Amino acid sequence: MQAPESAPALPSFLSLEAVAALAMAALLALAAAMVVGTFTRRLLRAIEGERFQTQAIATATVKAVQRITFILGLLVLAFPALDLAGVDLAVGLQQEDVTAWLTRNGVRLLFLLLIALAANRFAASVIRRAEQEIADGADASDERRKRAQTVGATARRFFSILIWTAAALTGAGIIGLAVGFGAQTLVKDIISGLFLIAEDQVRIGDVVLINGIGGAVEEINLRTIVLRDFEGVVHTIAAGEIRTLANRSKDFAFYVIDLGVSYDDDTDRIVEVVQDAARELLVDPGYAASILEPLEVVGVDAFKASEVTLRFRIKTVPLKQWAVGRELRRRIKKAFDAKGIRIPFPQMEITIKKSE
Repeated sequence: MQAPESAPALPSFLSLEAVAALAMAALLALAAAMVVGTFTRRLLRAIEGERFQTQAIATATVKAVQRITFILGLLVLAFPALDLAGVDLAVGLQQEDVTAWLTRNGVRLLFLLLIALAANRFAASVIRRAEQEIADGADASDERRKRAQTVGATARRFFSILIWTAAALTGAGIIGLAVGFGAQTLVKDIISGLFLIAEDQVRIGDVVLINGIGGAVEEINLRTIVLRDFEGVVHTIAAGEIRTLANRSKDFAFYVIDLGVSYDDDTDRIVEVVQDAARELLVDPGYAASILEPLEVVGVDAFKASEVTLRFRIKTVPLKQWAVGRELRRRIKKAFDAKGIRIPFPQMEITIKKSE
C-alpha cells in the first residue's frame, strides 16, 4: 500500500519564522520613527518658537517624517531580519521547470525592487501633501510658499536617493562603496546641500551670487544648485564647492543710487529734487506695493575729480529693487532736465604759461 503524499510545504516567506522576523523589523523601524519624530518636533519648536503650537502644518510635518522613517527603516531591516531567522525567500520557487535566472538572488532583488518602488512613491506622496498644506494654509505667505516648494522638492529627491541607495546596498552588499574615494566628494556635496536647505540660505526663485556667479535659482538638488544668469546661461554648482553665497532676495532688498553732481551745484537742492521724485514714485499705484520705506538719504559719499557723489537707497520687497530703482533713476533724470541740473562729465583745466 502506497503511503499518502504529504501536503506541500509553504514557501519560506509565508512561514512563522518569516512573519516573526518581519514583525521584529517593523517594531525596530517604528521605534526609529518615534525617535526621529521626537527629534523633528523639538527641532521645529526651536526654529518656530511658540508659533509651532498653533500651526497645523507642524503636526503634519512630524507625521510625514515618522512615516517616511518607518518605511525606510523597514526597507533596511527586513532582509537582515529574514537572514537571521534563516528564511530563504526562494524556497519552493526553484523547481525543475523554473528557468535558471530565477535564483535566490534574483527573487531577493525583485522583492527588494518592489519594496523600494512602494517606499519611494509613499515618501513622495507624503511630502507633496505636506507641501500642499503649507501652500494652502490661511497664514501662508509668498515667502512660506517659496520655502515649502524648495524644501518639498529637495526632500523628495533626498528620500528617493536615500531609499534607492539603501536598496542597492542591501541587495548588493557593497557597503564598502560608500567609503571609496569617489564617494567622499559625493557625500561632501550631499551634506553641504542638506545644510544649505536646513539653514534656509537660498530658495527656488531667489537671485543669488555664488562664488562670483550671479543668477536666479532654478533648481536646488541635494548635490547641486542650478542658476540661470541674465543672459540665459545655466550654471550648475556643486554644493560642496560653494565658498561664498550672497542672496539678493531674502526678506527685503535695497536699491542703491550713487549720484554724481557738479561742484557748482547746491547739494541740498539736489537732495530735495531727488526726494520729490521718490515721493512721486511712492504714491504711484504701479510701484507703491513694491516699496517698503521712503527714500533714505545717505549723504555726500565721495569727492571725485569732476563730481561730488551723493548716495541714496530705497527699500523694496524682494526681487523688485531693480524695477523700482530703474524707474526712480528715470524720474530723477527728468527732474534734473526740468530744473536745468546737469550731470557732470570729466573735465580738464589747462593752464598755459607765457614764457618771458
